Amino acid sequence: MGAKTVKVVILKGKEVIGRGMAITGLDQKESAEKAFAAAIKEAKIDQKDIDRVTATGVGRTEAPYASSQVTEVGADAKGANFLNSAVRTVIDIGGEEGRGIKVSPEGRTKDFAINEKCAAGAGAFVEAMARALERPLDEFAKLALKSTKSIPMNAQCAVFAESEVVSLIHAKTAHEDISRAVHDSIADRIISMVRRVGIEKEVMLIGGVAHNVGFVNSINIGLKLEVIVPEYPEYVGALGAALVAAEKQE
Repeated sequence: MGAKTVKVVILKGKEVIGRGMAITGLDQKESAEKAFAAAIKEAKIDQKDIDRVTATGVGRTEAPYASSQVTEVGADAKGANFLNSAVRTVIDIGGEEGRGIKVSPEGRTKDFAINEKCAAGAGAFVEAMARALERPLDEFAKLALKSTKSIPMNAQCAVFAESEVVSLIHAKTAHEDISRAVHDSIADRIISMVRRVGIEKEVMLIGGVAHNVGFVNSINIGLKLEVIVPEYPEYVGALGAALVAAEKQE
């Protein structure tokens, strides 16, 4: 139950058989039911076939059908460990929050840090900057890969950063350089946060922002390593919740 989207994963044994997603609207339960229905449809089952539901995310207390809950960091750690047991650091960047998690070999949370006070370290910041450049988000992300110049962004707040971007536009700064500056700025904030818990290989990047190639490039350069991006990075937390449900059912 994320701030921007609700994701649902249906697990049968150790296999994911269904996924569903819906935009988090004003009615969180309605949004969750839409995502739930989409996952059931993909899994080609009936709702009565589901044995247990566990919820995670900022809106987990509003989740329909759930009989148990797990924290976001706990779900992230478990989901990442299921996908790759070698992972020791998980970076989760969603629409309005970023998390850095140190993971044990068993998939438990050893330590974590959260960036929840400011949107400048989350997906909403990238979206705002893309709008300032009047570019679709995907196009804005790819622009960063064409940049040949590093421009530091001094603003540490999303509101002031947008003003800085507007100033760069008026100064005729190349859009690809602005895009790189935005992504480098977010990566720097996230890396600083994750270092508080300690960065250990292997590192997995999850959450919707993991689809952003500009951000992935910036975080790889900042960390001086190549992060692991799973096939469905935005569903890893939901996968972790499904694994918890499976354990409780057993």
